Amino acid sequence: MTRLALITGASRGLGAALAEALCDSYHIVAVARTTGALEELDDRIQVKGGQATLAPMDITNTDAMATLCRGIYDRWGHLDLWVHTAVHTAPLTPASHLDAKDWAKSVASNVTATGTLIPFIAPLLGDTGTALFLDDPTTAGRKFFGAYGASKAAQIALARSWQAETAKTGPRVLIETPAPMPTALRARFFPGEDRSALSPADIEAAALVKKLH
Repeated sequence: MTRLALITGASRGLGAALAEALCDSYHIVAVARTTGALEELDDRIQVKGGQATLAPMDITNTDAMATLCRGIYDRWGHLDLWVHTAVHTAPLTPASHLDAKDWAKSVASNVTATGTLIPFIAPLLGDTGTALFLDDPTTAGRKFFGAYGASKAAQIALARSWQAETAKTGPRVLIETPAPMPTALRARFFPGEDRSALSPADIEAAALVKKLH
């Protein structure tokens, strides 16, 4: 039976690094909004001898995600792993100056989509699959991080509830905190940071893969 890993937010950063790290043992279903970046990821996966199914879509599109999950069921009948790295990073701003559109997009991408996807994906994982979420606890309550910090904290709170609920029954829900990485996401928050001191995404991906076993 084909081992199947769904990665939401697979086109760049840690999501892409995890797709490459997992492709030797999983068929990768890669979800992201950017088709070109997904195609580049597919090229790298093929060079490694792996296979991927590309799903260029926005995780906030409920109908598209429902269709994808139904397609996974119809084709494979199951899912072994879900890695959720998709996130919206609103610009840093004081809480009193939050832009309504940025706030709405943060909640839609980081909270609402997660609450929609868990019921879609849980039946595919069954009691033996694994879901992996990535925490970013240093931003919650930090000045200027209101939209991202609050919505990311809400996402992880939801994941922790699911984790507690399934502790004895499965699926296994993991919540890990990778080290700071020189990703485009982090560069938006810390543009003057010394990136040489950060941990490469492929190193963090390899560490996370070990925790999946």
